[in-house]
Amino acid sequence: MRSLLERMRAFWHAETWLLASVFVAAALLLIFGFMADEVMDGSTTALDQAIILSFRSGSDNLSGPIGPPWVREMARDITSLGSIAVLGIMSFVVVAYLILAKSRAAALLVLVAVLGGLALNSLLKIQFARPRPDLFIPAAKVFTASFPSGHAAYSAITYMTLAALLARTTESRRLRIYFVAVAVTLTFMIGISRVYLGVHYPTDVLAGWCVGSAWALLCWAIMTRLQHKRQIEPPRDR
Repeated sequence: MRSLLERMRAFWHAETWLLASVFVAAALLLIFGFMADEVMDGSTTALDQAIILSFRSGSDNLSGPIGPPWVREMARDITSLGSIAVLGIMSFVVVAYLILAKSRAAALLVLVAVLGGLALNSLLKIQFARPRPDLFIPAAKVFTASFPSGHAAYSAITYMTLAALLARTTESRRLRIYFVAVAVTLTFMIGISRVYLGVHYPTDVLAGWCVGSAWALLCWAIMTRLQHKRQIEPPRDR
């Protein structure tokens, strides 16, 4: 009887998290849709320009972000954590580890989450084709369209997916909160660095966060479902 109750409790917990994840992902996509409509109408242009100019050092040198040179270098270092090169290497290392650890389902899920998110955001960039900020010379090189921010989306997808994967390997609530908090903090810092360096409007970053977080949550929901079906190893403490 006790075993049956524990199974029912675990099933209810898994289903609750699944529904909550899907609901939040849907809400984020709705926010993205509303934001995209406002951006394409030009309704956010004045606010975008005002915020991005607030990060400039003065009217005579708009290309220079506020703060001493070491802050600018630190911002470049932080923004590189959301680049395709860094996230690609990190994802490859994690996928290779999962394959070697014989967790093929988890490896496939991480691969699909990262590559699928990359493809989705690239298609959105092509669809909206928003020009980059042209009020000044940016402090970093850019080569793609502006909306939504790739760095914001890719960092949210990768770091939050990896945080979800790590969180599903432990029953410790503190560790789960820690994993998610680190992922959210990194994603936030990377997004802010894009505005600081002048390569994205704030709405680009917000849209990237919405798309990336929604995709990561959907992958989290799939991971929860697979774990419930024992296709991914259940949580365990080591």
